[in-house]
Amino acid sequence: ASASGTDHLTMSTKPAVLVTRRLPSAVLERLESVCDIELHTEPTAITRESLLARVAGKDALVCLLTEPIDQAVLDAAGPSLKVVANVAVGFNNIDVAACRARGIVVTNTPDVLTNACADFTWALILAVTRRLGEGERELRDGRWKGWALDHLLGMELRGKQLGLVGMGRIARAVADKAPAFGMAVAYTDQVVSDVPGATAMSLDRLLATSDVLSLHVNLTPQTTHLIDQKALVKMRRSAYLINT
Repeated sequence: ASASGTDHLTMSTKPAVLVTRRLPSAVLERLESVCDIELHTEPTAITRESLLARVAGKDALVCLLTEPIDQAVLDAAGPSLKVVANVAVGFNNIDVAACRARGIVVTNTPDVLTNACADFTWALILAVTRRLGEGERELRDGRWKGWALDHLLGMELRGKQLGLVGMGRIARAVADKAPAFGMAVAYTDQVVSDVPGATAMSLDRLLATSDVLSLHVNLTPQTTHLIDQKALVKMRRSAYLINT
């Protein structure tokens, strides 16, 4: 208080930001250095009611794919909201058109999981072709009785064809690793027509010729049940299907 009894309140000039899930400490420290953060600290996802209440008056919202950011959230935030930053590769949880109409910038993190997804794709390919899951379950259940020449034989990858349905970032990263396993790469894509080191072909031909088929398409009404009974019949009986 001053000598005259008048209170002087210091108002923060930092943007107010709601973060809906705890982020790595280095990220939070950097954000806190320039913003006033309100952080949802519970281990479970923020509830709809809490999101609507806490987003009011915020300048920015840092959210995850689990939170629908729709008209109701934008209305609750009010005119101060300028940025919706989605910590996710996708953005289907956000009403982008509504944000654009209000002049709100929407961001996402499209490339952070590309290599991780490619690694897991190869982990799945190796697990299914070399029957790793079956072997581990047999061992843990106490059913393993000893080694045999023909027990749990899998498929060698060298000399086989890897078929990729869709040729986006993740599929390209998967294709980059194929030479290490001696596999030829073929693919089908409605947009991409030329990928060095890979052969473009129709989906029907890809189904009929691939030894391992990995799906890399977005889930849309057009791709739902892309692999149905008709598609499975076209595949080799010895083929493996990976739903990346």
